[in-house]
Amino acid sequence: QVQLVESGGGLVQAGGSLRLSCAASGRTFSSYAMGWFRQAPGKEREVVAVITWSGGKYTDSVKGRFTISRDNAKNTVYLQMNSLTPEDTAVYYCAAQPLGRIDFNSWGQGTQVTVSS
Repeated sequence: QVQLVESGGGLVQAGGSLRLSCAASGRTFSSYAMGWFRQAPGKEREVVAVITWSGGKYTDSVKGRFTISRDNAKNTVYLQMNSLTPEDTAVYYCAAQPLGRIDFNSWGQGTQVTVSS
């Protein structure tokens, strides 16, 4: 497993932008698929975006607004969030999926994103 620490959350007005970062420990970061998830109050956790060797994939509600990227030299994955809406308000978590596994087995502590209308 790897240790993950998210940062970059905060309060932003609708239409604004935020960039989340997730710093990972460990020497094998580049071999992991990385994902961003979110959980809003009273709702189940949902996947937002995942990045693998083939690129990024997104849930429909964030396509065209969010971009996931990674810098393997810095052991960091990012989530650029543009055109934010109040519906994006949630705690955002990053997670790591080891090569050969179907589950994400390492999770960060989460960072709060609040979008005001």
